[in-house]
Amino acid sequence: MAGPVASVRAWFDERFPLDDLKALAQKKKVPVHHYSYWYFLGGMTLFLFGVQVLTGALLLLYYRPGADEAFESVQFIMTQVQFGWLIRSVHSWSANLLVFMAFAHLFSVLFLRSYRKPRELTWVSGILLLFLMLGFGFSGYLLPWNTLSYFATKVGTEIPAQIPIIGRPVLLFLRGGEDITGSTLTRLYGFHVAILPALATVLIGLHLALIQWFGMSVPPGVEAKWRATPEDRKEIRFFPNFVLRELMAWYVALGLLGALAALFPWGLGVKADPFASAPAGIKPEWYFLFMFQTLKLIPAKVLGMDGEMLGILAFGVVGAVALLLPFLDREKPFKTRRWITGLACVFLGYMAVMTVDGWVAK
Repeated sequence: MAGPVASVRAWFDERFPLDDLKALAQKKKVPVHHYSYWYFLGGMTLFLFGVQVLTGALLLLYYRPGADEAFESVQFIMTQVQFGWLIRSVHSWSANLLVFMAFAHLFSVLFLRSYRKPRELTWVSGILLLFLMLGFGFSGYLLPWNTLSYFATKVGTEIPAQIPIIGRPVLLFLRGGEDITGSTLTRLYGFHVAILPALATVLIGLHLALIQWFGMSVPPGVEAKWRATPEDRKEIRFFPNFVLRELMAWYVALGLLGALAALFPWGLGVKADPFASAPAGIKPEWYFLFMFQTLKLIPAKVLGMDGEMLGILAFGVVGAVALLLPFLDREKPFKTRRWITGLACVFLGYMAVMTVDGWVAK
């Protein structure tokens, strides 16, 4: 038996340098310090994205993207397909956990200043991936074609219309027309299963390649201490030491995901009726709720200008600043800019407060 196995392995080794890849993985080191546990957030985000891809592919086998068929196809998945309810529940819960972990990873990188030179492009690719994750959430929300998703999408697509000049073209582009129709559903379906996954695959590959090239970042204070006392520097091998720890984190994430999906299965609601009035208290998903609540609280007019438009532009500025942060923070490598950390804490607190306020508001 050993002969054929050895022959097959030799055949693969001759064509694919697996030993070289193994040697490279064993050579790679991961820094060990008080903040090393933050390194697991990126891997858990990647794991949840993989769960999304797997469960989404299974749902595609039965889902039909049409205004007359979408709701019924999801209903069929949940009631007739064996374990279909569980697959859909895992897909929905993992989508929410994915966005949560992406935000957690973002703020951990920001607080540790891991965007510093030479990792500017690593940060930029990560921010773009966060935007894509939000795009996945928005485009997938309408696909069940139920009452809540229909009217929430209607409200969500009306918000960009407040932007001067490009607002109305953006609305028509997102909806595929003036109103939310089957064209909107098929358009968002195309984004959700084709365009956004293609972009995400490219960006994830770039992000991982940049991390591989530059290695794990070390916080400025720890790096300065290690430079002063090199004997205090601690590292572990990426493979197998760090990989095994990452797999344990994935196992915890999988356990949490399975518990949520089984104990709190994702509901379907009632089929959307475009001619019915919107239910009271329509709200977007929690990761858009702080923006939605902010726009609700802004006065109609601010200094003679449309308040909602100013709110949208303000969030656009925040997104642009986040994207360009490595190029704006040009402080010395080992000096922490406390005002950046302070602003990040204030914004994180603002997101939490407005999300809770929007959740409890009627």
